[in-house]
Amino acid sequence: MHLASNPRRPSRARHLFFQLAGAALLLAGCGGGGSAGPSSGGTGVGPTSFATGHISGFGSIIVNGVRFDDSAALVTDDDGNGSTRDALKLGMSVEIHGGSISDDGKGPRAAATEIRHGAELRGPVSAVDATARTLVVLGQTVRVLDTTVIDERLVGGFAGIAVGAVLEVHGTLDAATGVYTATRLEPTGSGDGFRIRGIVSNLDSVAKTFSIGPALISYAGVAPVPANLANGALIRVRLQTVQVAGAWVATKIDGMDQRPDDVGEVELEGAITAFTSKTSFSVNGLPVDATNAVFGDGTLALGVKVEVKGSAVNGVVIATRVSVEDEQEVHDKGFELHGAIVSIDTVAKTFVLREVKVSYAGPGIDYRGGSEAGLAVGVKLEVKGKLSADGTTLQAERISFGD
Repeated sequence: MHLASNPRRPSRARHLFFQLAGAALLLAGCGGGGSAGPSSGGTGVGPTSFATGHISGFGSIIVNGVRFDDSAALVTDDDGNGSTRDALKLGMSVEIHGGSISDDGKGPRAAATEIRHGAELRGPVSAVDATARTLVVLGQTVRVLDTTVIDERLVGGFAGIAVGAVLEVHGTLDAATGVYTATRLEPTGSGDGFRIRGIVSNLDSVAKTFSIGPALISYAGVAPVPANLANGALIRVRLQTVQVAGAWVATKIDGMDQRPDDVGEVELEGAITAFTSKTSFSVNGLPVDATNAVFGDGTLALGVKVEVKGSAVNGVVIATRVSVEDEQEVHDKGFELHGAIVSIDTVAKTFVLREVKVSYAGPGIDYRGGSEAGLAVGVKLEVKGKLSADGTTLQAERISFGD
């Protein structure tokens, strides 16, 4: 995920937001988002872990295999606007600041102090290729996989996406090809304008234009312009909803110069956005020093999706392990939910857990600690499974009673 705000140098809107949040939570000792870094979520203690990636499950939220308790976290969007934990959805791109990661025997856990979410693209669909399972959004090609979560409001899943629909696309950008791979698709309105995160090319400082992929963007009316606006820069752009003379009109540009605070534990999931060597590269715009890292299978290169574990010092991630993320492995891993059943339809054989619809209609479900007869509102479960063919429902493969 690429986020515009720098935790060490917050944007004016984000700084004001944290000032207000700090005033409201002063008695709890909450930090206000000053130059020392992000808020502590009311704990009075700065974050000791940092993670970026996509939500692969709930209980509270699961990112890169770590269960982050989001019950006391400050949740914002990537403009720094206040949000809620209800806005966090399966497949969504997030950045998390949290406490120490520990393992209680049931997997790594940590308490999140701050969670920010944001999509790679928000804009209209101009083309749909049902055979290749690709979309074109704001001129960008978007791959839709069997691991892409599709909001159930898009009835029929991928087949329900029509030209002209306005979508939010969460996912990763392959900087080598310019293709986005979606982890979540959801419908949205255009009232807040369109958005795009991508890499600058064809910068013309006289005409005040540049390209992101095939999209031509005019920044003639933008002030201030980020100092790091240059070919090859990773940026986030807000756009008007109507093109002018074939160009999208930018209303704001954020340079992607964010750096994590010094923390002892870092978990990154994302694509390599700049590559010098296997020991020096960037993931989602974050510089990584892998000089002393242990490497898994696979070859590192620009655009390759990786998982990085390590720490952060002076804005650089010091990697201890680097692994290439294989799409088949992601498919095989599936999704994981923990929590209580909110509602159940015993005829359709579906229930809802943390706003995710789960189907238990399929054959061969592995029940542990109970049976289908024990499914009811309020019952706590652990559910593992894969997405349905249309991407809108989690098809349970294993249901364990008790969380």
